[in-house]
Amino acid sequence: MELTTRQSEILQWVRNDDFVSIEGLSTHFEVSPQTIRRDVNLLSDRGLLRRQHGGVGLPSSFENMAYESREVMQAEEKRGIAKVAASLIPDYASLFIGIGTTAAEVARALVDHDGLRVVTNNLNVAELLCRNSSFEVILAGGKARNRERDFIGETAMSVFRDIRTDFGILGAGGIDADGALRDFDFDEVRMSRLILENSNKPLVVADHTKFNRAATVRFAALHEIHTLITNAPVSSRLADLAEQSGVEVLVARRGGRS
Repeated sequence: MELTTRQSEILQWVRNDDFVSIEGLSTHFEVSPQTIRRDVNLLSDRGLLRRQHGGVGLPSSFENMAYESREVMQAEEKRGIAKVAASLIPDYASLFIGIGTTAAEVARALVDHDGLRVVTNNLNVAELLCRNSSFEVILAGGKARNRERDFIGETAMSVFRDIRTDFGILGAGGIDADGALRDFDFDEVRMSRLILENSNKPLVVADHTKFNRAATVRFAALHEIHTLITNAPVSSRLADLAEQSGVEVLVARRGGRS
């Protein structure tokens, strides 16, 4: 279910301020506190926010929200990012595609390519790409996470460890001001590390809400990747770090690449 305009604005406000009172939201949107509580309850039930006494705050930095909840967030922005990422992948290339909703959008944008060889532990990615009979899709099995629709663990890692690809597509739960790339789970970041280490050109796809977002586990530094693709200009500090490291930063605009 898509969020209403008011619910999306509440979500963005809390992300900016960490905590917002019910009274403040009610006054700002000129609706009753009961109406705001219904919005807050829906956002909290979907794991996007966390109810607190007198208001609403961000969920824990130790756990990401559910896949279904993340799918509807920044959906248009993710499609723009995916279009840019797909434009960098030539026909007949080999690539890893990691977990996450933005990575799945990249897979969707790649469906019309020819002859790709894709290694993934993401069930949604595998389902999308198997629609193209010219693709070779290798699904790394292992321990299934039903909530995330992916596979993790040593069996999946062994597949990622033994293959070298031209490109790697991976997301990030958060990107710090100093360029540290983070995520929420140790098993997730181990898979991300293998994508980084075993692809010639690792591409990170992340919308603007991931910048300075609290995520627990560091898995890489900015200088370790080839390209960062996002949907809004990055901070001057991050831009300087990217330039010093030779990392390309691409900003997806509405309707196409920057």
